[in-house]
Amino acid sequence: MRPYVALGKLYVPMTALGLYKEQGMASWYGRRYHKQKTASGEIYDMYAMTAAHATLPLPSYARVTNIVNKKSVVVRINDRGPFLSNRLIDLSYTAAYKLDVLNGGSALVEVESIVPTESNAD
Repeated sequence: MRPYVALGKLYVPMTALGLYKEQGMASWYGRRYHKQKTASGEIYDMYAMTAAHATLPLPSYARVTNIVNKKSVVVRINDRGPFLSNRLIDLSYTAAYKLDVLNGGSALVEVESIVPTESNAD
């Protein structure tokens, strides 16, 4: 995917899946975007285990861990965003529910890319 500009900021997506680990704020998006087209061309399903990230490859997988309660989920990155400077990842409704992010609207998380190894890529 090519570099792109959103809200006046340049983003350069990773072209190949590599090691990525970062902490930041997660938020979630739900009904308003349900059944809308994502950046990957897929239809957003708020009940699927998906997320939006500004630079991780589309599609790819990441482990998201809530820093406070240590709950962790694996999501499929299939959309771009969030485009707020204080947000790292936008979770689907279901992913946010499983991490206990829904009520507060956001939470401090760690996002780590899942990179297949040769032994499990067969």
